[in-house]
Amino acid sequence: MPDNALMQWALEVFARGFSFTRSFTHPYPASREGPIWVVRDAPRKRGPYRREEWIAHGMDAGEIDRVANENTRGQFGICAICAEGESDAGIRADFKALNYRLNSTEPVMVHRLLRIPRVVDPLPIERVLTAELADRLNKTTRIRQILPEHLFPDAPLRQYVALENDQPVGWVQSIVVDSATWCSNMHVAPAARRRGIGKALMCRMLRDDRSHGSQLAVLTATHTGALLYSSVGYERIGTLLFYTPKKP
Repeated sequence: MPDNALMQWALEVFARGFSFTRSFTHPYPASREGPIWVVRDAPRKRGPYRREEWIAHGMDAGEIDRVANENTRGQFGICAICAEGESDAGIRADFKALNYRLNSTEPVMVHRLLRIPRVVDPLPIERVLTAELADRLNKTTRIRQILPEHLFPDAPLRQYVALENDQPVGWVQSIVVDSATWCSNMHVAPAARRRGIGKALMCRMLRDDRSHGSQLAVLTATHTGALLYSSVGYERIGTLLFYTPKKP
């Protein structure tokens, strides 16, 4: 079972890292409402608010529900974190009684950056530092992954790509949160999978995290993705249970 300080550190990295890329189109800052982290749109002059995410660990479901409902600006979801080694039965029962729907569960994982595997890259792995490569990546993903202000060595977002015939077939990004990093948007194209590309991308990213002074790398994963992350040294410290209120 992880110690509480590690869990709280990981949750802060999650909240602030998640808010970073969501802020590309409109500020989506992370803040605290007591012991609960919330990530949501800054005040808008026009347009609907995007869904908020309320993130909590070790709190009563009824208290999380109360704080979220009293402070929300609109639609919201709750990320209830259950520490590894603890039963989630109480969390599930309590949110069900409050008429919430469980949408998904995701492992919460950390890497302490002490031991990182050495792998042979199956394809060239490059950090995105030019506008031309950033444009190629953004066109491939059809979602803006990196902004012009991130194309320098000490940027708060480091984007990596695996290239086959000069085209991106895999990518991942690392977002700096003080002395830690948040791993986001890891993907390998289906036709390029089972070749070790994901592992090579992760190892390159983690080595750069460490060389830039990070002491902890944090991510949430699909249950399939968790197998990859474990193979490069991540350890599971909990499970995120994502809830939304059922419609009346």
